[in-house]
Amino acid sequence: MLKSDFYRQELSKLTEIFKDVDESQRKLVEGLIEDAAFLKAENDILKQVISKTGMVKVHPEYPELQKPTEAGKQYLKNINSYSVVIKTLNGVLSKNIIEDEDDLSDFE
Repeated sequence: MLKSDFYRQELSKLTEIFKDVDESQRKLVEGLIEDAAFLKAENDILKQVISKTGMVKVHPEYPELQKPTEAGKQYLKNINSYSVVIKTLNGVLSKNIIEDEDDLSDFE
């Protein structure tokens, strides 16, 4: 699958998840949603590369000599960024759910 296909698929998924969020909050996190989709697509491609090359190169004669691959390094950086973005987005979703529950309690 192409990176652009991964991106569109993830963007569609996240957009669907945020469809019931207040419009002003959704506009506020729109860039984060796009960033999350981008990072997910990048990591899917990097995982394909890593599945062929591995994350660490090991010297054939001296196995104690090891060197991380660039794809492996970038994958780890992207994962850290992705997890921060997703945690932030999850916070917006959680806040939206709590506010919805508060509105319902007014009618009880």
